[in-house]
Amino acid sequence: MKKVGLYFGTFNPIHVGHMVLANHMVEFSDLDEVWFVVTPQSPFKTKKTLLDNHHRYQMVFEATQEFSKLKPSKIEFDLPQPNYTVDTLAHLLDTYENDYEFSLIMGEDNLKSFHKWKNYDVILEHHDIYVYPRISEGTTEDRFKNHARIHRIDAPIMEISSTFIRKQHKAGKNIRPMLPDAVWKYMDEMNFYRT
Repeated sequence: MKKVGLYFGTFNPIHVGHMVLANHMVEFSDLDEVWFVVTPQSPFKTKKTLLDNHHRYQMVFEATQEFSKLKPSKIEFDLPQPNYTVDTLAHLLDTYENDYEFSLIMGEDNLKSFHKWKNYDVILEHHDIYVYPRISEGTTEDRFKNHARIHRIDAPIMEISSTFIRKQHKAGKNIRPMLPDAVWKYMDEMNFYRT
């Protein structure tokens, strides 16, 4: 059974920081694959800066083409909104119960607020969590510090953000080195984030 790490995000746009972390997880842990789960735009919240679902998925698709262990996923596009991780995991287990074992990938900052997630205890009962370091405020709850299902992976600290990329691109700065080539090409051709 393949072990799949699920890396959730809006990926607006996906950048080299996301790629480095995902690749690190798949090369330096026991995960066989990492799936980039593109979070759909909530019908209740329309953010002007958030590109349409299919464009963000396409950029993830473009970014992962040359990496056999990294996959794009639009599994949440067809699920009821708003998306809760626990529901997405239940859906994945129903769909692929004999093929994959699913784990979550999250930053240290998310682990600090994990106790606020819907049914976080159910998630921990059935799924491992792979945590990468982040520079962030606050502390991790004691119950998560030495939990058998929580694995800390000594990945590089990536302080690049999609928000920074969008803002600087709009300001006319060269942000091309921060993006996979295929993502830059798609973004440039489609004229995204310029206005």
